[in-house]
Amino acid sequence: MALEGIGLSLHAGDFLCLLGPSGCGKSTLLRIIAGLTEPSSGRITRAPEIERKGGIGFVFQEPTLMPWANVADNVFLPLRLAGMRRREAQDKIEQALVAMGLEGFAGAYPRELSGGMRMRVSIARAYVTRPRLLLLDEPFAALDEITRLKLAEDLLTLQRDADWTVVFVTHSVFESVFLASRIALLSPRPGRLAGEIEIELPHPRMAQLRTTPEYAELCRLVSLRLAEAMR
Repeated sequence: MALEGIGLSLHAGDFLCLLGPSGCGKSTLLRIIAGLTEPSSGRITRAPEIERKGGIGFVFQEPTLMPWANVADNVFLPLRLAGMRRREAQDKIEQALVAMGLEGFAGAYPRELSGGMRMRVSIARAYVTRPRLLLLDEPFAALDEITRLKLAEDLLTLQRDADWTVVFVTHSVFESVFLASRIALLSPRPGRLAGEIEIELPHPRMAQLRTTPEYAELCRLVSLRLAEAMR
């Protein structure tokens, strides 16, 4: 059993980080929220705007791009699967590329891009369907620190502009405090909800926030609560 006794509510506009040790069921919980995995017990209730086709966007830890397709075609994929013609989709594709800073890379192929750029394409592919709920499974884990910090800032800007509700899986205390409006702490397997922490830091959250006493104190608090959950 990966999870046990999880009870969570998600509200419109939330940025919820799932924080816990490896193997505690964070990714399983994300897949249950997405409807990719059925819970063995209990139930999940989704709002009608989430249940609609394209209402949920999912970004995996690896970009999972089609290597034979260029950036624009990779972003077009979910619209093509939904039956939309390329001509109809062109404006949406271009808007997604601009939103992720990829407007000059439409014709590039994944092999020509850095890891951070490939992740931008993956997020643009989720963005293009205009989801109400965006789920991200450790999307920055394999990236270098500089790229990771910049993508975190860009993701918050995108959430504000697109009015997304976000669930974000991470192992990083520092990342979760910077991104989240709320952090859900999970205990070791089987994952249980060990507590929730509200993160009341001002927006917009930019690089200088990471040097403030308020941010440092919240990181300390979350670290202590995570250590308790681990025990």
